[in-house]
Amino acid sequence: MNSLILAAIGIVMMAAGYFLYSRFLGNRIFRLSPDYATPAHTMRDGVDYVPTNKYVLWGHHFTSVAGAAPIIGPAVAVIWGWLPAFLWVTIGTVLMAGMHDLGALWASQRHNGQSIGTLSGRYIGSRGRNLFLVVIFLLLLMVNTAFAVVISNLLVSTPTAVIPTWGAIVVALLIGQAIYRFNWNLPVVSIVGVVALYALMIIGDRMPVVLPETVLGIPANGVWIIALFIYAFAASLLPVWVLLQPRDYINGLQLFIGLGILYGAFLVTAPDIVAPALNGAVPDGTPPIFPLLFVTIACGAISGFHGVVASGTSSKQLDKETDARFVGYFGAVGEGLLSLGTIITTTAGFKTLRDWEEIYHEFNAGGVDAFVAGGGSLMNEGLGIPTSLSATILATMAVLFAATTMDSGIRLQRLVVQEIGEVVGVKIGALVATLIAVGVAFTLTFSQGTDGSGGMTIWPLFGTTNQLMAGLTLAVLAVILTYLRRPTLPVLIPFAFLMVMSVWALIIQLGTFWQEQNWLLLVMDIIILIAALWVTVEALASLKRARRQPEPVQ
Repeated sequence: MNSLILAAIGIVMMAAGYFLYSRFLGNRIFRLSPDYATPAHTMRDGVDYVPTNKYVLWGHHFTSVAGAAPIIGPAVAVIWGWLPAFLWVTIGTVLMAGMHDLGALWASQRHNGQSIGTLSGRYIGSRGRNLFLVVIFLLLLMVNTAFAVVISNLLVSTPTAVIPTWGAIVVALLIGQAIYRFNWNLPVVSIVGVVALYALMIIGDRMPVVLPETVLGIPANGVWIIALFIYAFAASLLPVWVLLQPRDYINGLQLFIGLGILYGAFLVTAPDIVAPALNGAVPDGTPPIFPLLFVTIACGAISGFHGVVASGTSSKQLDKETDARFVGYFGAVGEGLLSLGTIITTTAGFKTLRDWEEIYHEFNAGGVDAFVAGGGSLMNEGLGIPTSLSATILATMAVLFAATTMDSGIRLQRLVVQEIGEVVGVKIGALVATLIAVGVAFTLTFSQGTDGSGGMTIWPLFGTTNQLMAGLTLAVLAVILTYLRRPTLPVLIPFAFLMVMSVWALIIQLGTFWQEQNWLLLVMDIIILIAALWVTVEALASLKRARRQPEPVQ
């Protein structure tokens, strides 16, 4: 099959989702009002609550939720064939992810920017909230530690990405000042910022930065991880407009342009997909496609982490309630397009089926490396971009996606720590909460040695935990909508599907961890499973109560 057909079908589906389905959701389900005063205005503090241009906020939201997961997940899942991955990404984005992200953003800003964990306490109960916070804490811990490892590995394997990765921070700081302190024209600032980022990529391609094998006895990977945690610590405490928001915005533009370059390569080369539509000869040890496909691809189809970001940071920056459709739903579409591009890159970026099979010789053998290799080949062949520069562009894309997610993740972890403190009756300041968030992630990352490999210790549970988080977020939305006497089927159907697939996958993983005698993951799997089932029962009981309420609670 020609990859252009696949790209065209996917783009048309996602465009229809945004222009048609998101309008239905905004008008009929969430009833977005341009006159509603958002928390960014009513609770404005200049640190977390800041009214923001919808395009700037979209950049923050899109790059925060995307990370490396919409690359890693599809790049691994195509081992079952390109068709299942394609169907899950497109249908999941249109009918689930966009609705989930828009809904979480709407619900949070309708409740003073409260997080989805806090909302669960109001609508499901205190027990549900406490279990919710456990799941959120573990999810953020997985993201912060694993993405630190992913970024460090890319900086070591692709040293040409070092200068653009760290240079992007300087560009973001200048952009924040230009937009908020000097009120410069946004389009001009955007163009200058994007040009600066791509200039940094060209410089980085010519001036790779290679660390010594060890620095004070710490391997290069470990050195980069330490630097990343120091950066994330500082970024999480600064006002959002100083670094986090402008960094995410300019990265979002650059990354969308990068996607344009990638899709342009598809258009010029029109490569055929060499991988099978359904792979009937998967390597030994590959888990079953059902239910593992639906947790292997989370970001890019639907992801619970999005709800944490939407209710943790994005809702506090929403200028107008009607902006939620663009920021939330279209943010999910942007991630879906990245996942679609990854599917095409990792199935059509190789000359022959044999070349593809050499990469996908075992489960988890694909990933970012397959994306960079396949995409670099297509960009070189179709657009004439040198192979080295192509690899730099794609590696920088992956690093910047992961880095923006990581710095938002540490900020969100800080907020969760403070919420947990409120539950136990202890007031925790921002500085102490950030130290706890970074300290826990840092300890886990270096628990297996100075190379930071411990950061991947609990990553195998990310997919299931992430999808459970999405399901639980939908449960909260269903209860809120029931109280408001609005249609709930667009929420309840994805909720039921996600809970079945996620719990099924958790049970399968229990058996795997038992056989491997991996007691840490076994215990965590049991804790997450119990928490998810408990919150689900509480949510169903809350739905029943909401139906009996004579009047909406709002």
